[in-house]
Amino acid sequence: MSSYAMRADAQQIEGITVFGEAVRRILPERAEFLVEVTSSAGSMAQAIRDGQVKTVQITQALTPLGVQPADVQTVSFKVHNIYTPVVSALPGYGNLPQIGAGAFTPYGLGGPSDVQLGSYCARNILRINVREAARAGEVADAAARAGATVLSGLNFRAADETNARRTALEAAGKDARQKAEALASAAGKQVGDLVTITEDIQASNGAYTALRASMAFAPSQGMPDFTGELEYYARVSATYRVQ
Repeated sequence: MSSYAMRADAQQIEGITVFGEAVRRILPERAEFLVEVTSSAGSMAQAIRDGQVKTVQITQALTPLGVQPADVQTVSFKVHNIYTPVVSALPGYGNLPQIGAGAFTPYGLGGPSDVQLGSYCARNILRINVREAARAGEVADAAARAGATVLSGLNFRAADETNARRTALEAAGKDARQKAEALASAAGKQVGDLVTITEDIQASNGAYTALRASMAFAPSQGMPDFTGELEYYARVSATYRVQ
C-alpha cells in the first residue's frame, strides 16, 4: 500500500491542473412567461369547456403579435370542486344548536344534505413563448387584457441555447489547454495526456458583467461594456500530465 501511495503522489507531482474560462454573449432572441386561466361553473364539464374557450380567446388575441397556437403550452391543469354550506335557514343568533360527539349537525337543518356542491373551478397554467423578444412586454399586456393572469416575469433566452452553451464550453476547454501549455513550457516541460476534466456553465442576462469587479475568477478579456445581453459563462478545470 505504501509503494502504491508513493506512485500516486509521484503522478500528481508530474501533473498540472488549470482552469479555463470563456464567455459567449448573444442578444436575446426569444422570451417566455407563465399565465393562469381560471373558470368556474356548476359542473366539471362546463368549467373545463369554459376554460378551453377562454384559452382559445387568449391565443387568438396573441396571434396578431406573432404568437402561434403551438407557442401556448399547458404546464399544469387542475379542476377542483367547491363545497358551500347552506346558510339560508340559519336560526337566530343565540339559538345555535350544539354539535354532538362524533357527528356534524349543520345549523338546525339536520343532515349532510345541507352541505351542497357550490361549483367547480378549472385552473390552467400556460407557458407562452414569444418568438420576438422585443415584443414580450406587448404580448404579456395583451394576454392580461384577454383575461389571463400573468404569473411570472419575462424569461429571455436564445433561440438555440444548446449551441450557445456548447461553444462556451469549447472555448473554455481551449483556454485551459493553452494555459497548461504555457505553464508547462515555463517549467521546461511539455503537456501530455488529459487526466481529468470538469465543467460548470452559468447563463445570465447581463448579471455576470455587472458583478465582474467582485468576482475574483472572472476572465479579464472578452467581456462586454454594458449589460442586457445573454451571457453564457463556462469554467473548466482540467488536469494534464507533463513530460
